[in-house]
Amino acid sequence: MRVMHIVDSLERGGLERVVTDLAIAQKRQGQDVCVLSLLDTEGLKSELLAQGVEVVVAGKTRPFDLRVLRTIRRSAAERQVEVVHAHNFVPNYYAAVALCGMPRRPTLVGTCHDMGTRLSSRKLSLFYAWSLRRTAAVAMVGRQVHDRFVGGGIVPGAKATTVLNGIPVERFAPSAERRTRARAALGLAPDALVIGAVGRLVPLKNHRLLIEALPTLAALHPQLRLVLIGGGPLEQELRDEATRLGVAGRVVFAGLRPDVAELTPAFDVFAMPSLTEGLSIALLEACATGLAVVATRVGGNPEIVSHGHTGLLVPAADAGALQQALAELLGQPAQRERLGQAAAAWVRAHASIDTLCRAYDDFYARARGRPAPQVLAA
Repeated sequence: MRVMHIVDSLERGGLERVVTDLAIAQKRQGQDVCVLSLLDTEGLKSELLAQGVEVVVAGKTRPFDLRVLRTIRRSAAERQVEVVHAHNFVPNYYAAVALCGMPRRPTLVGTCHDMGTRLSSRKLSLFYAWSLRRTAAVAMVGRQVHDRFVGGGIVPGAKATTVLNGIPVERFAPSAERRTRARAALGLAPDALVIGAVGRLVPLKNHRLLIEALPTLAALHPQLRLVLIGGGPLEQELRDEATRLGVAGRVVFAGLRPDVAELTPAFDVFAMPSLTEGLSIALLEACATGLAVVATRVGGNPEIVSHGHTGLLVPAADAGALQQALAELLGQPAQRERLGQAAAAWVRAHASIDTLCRAYDDFYARARGRPAPQVLAA
């Protein structure tokens, strides 16, 4: 099959990570795959190219850029693409317009990777609704995302299905050696007790709650450290808050990093205090690393974290509940180990990249009105 993925960009984020891993896995399985980025991009581009996946950069510079439409149309025709897979809303309507009237029009499918907060823009909502009439099928990355789009009347139920995100689980296998290297890379002492978080430093990720919890938690655990991996506009504000609370020396701002998988083994507890999520790649990666997780009960988080079995769930924006859950895990090494092992086992069984590839093979086949491909036993 010849597949073209379309994304806004390939700068590092959860959506971009899953598309990159999916395209590489599809290429390894023998599919003819390329990735088209609407915006000028670097980020994960080099990783795709190194694995033999072609990257097309359309160079979008203005709203509704006609040059981008021509690039999509030309690239699809030259490669005789059979499936155009658009990821989220702007790529979907660009693809729908670009493919109109093509003699051998590829099948257009889409994936909704989040809860659709950007659709609060009336213009984007109208463009996306128009594009859905020309989209054969839409995958949602979790049940909560499915319920939001179908229940909200955004995506017709007949076109909607759920495909859980997946990751290359072998990349995150925990080991003592990886933990030692990660702590050295982050400048952490071997005996430090570490809470870690991965995500952009933006209001929806709500990292402020973690910093606000530090004074109380540090009084119980003098070796406590907080590591924030990711960049964003709130970094200086969060630094100032840590200084105001007297915990600046306990917070490591690691910045935007290409080697997240090599750093998360340094953590003892993974924290996700987000106000909203789709089906978080960072959360899947933390589980695959065998970390005990505290996450908010939003979006797709409850589909990954079973409270008390593979982690702990707390209400969003509840500082007291978050602090209590973190205190519980920091004080109980055996519980951290039990939860981390169960989380890693769940990801291996339900959210591997191989599982994701098989699900999308079936999704593409159904969108094209064809039988699902048969998987032959080895």
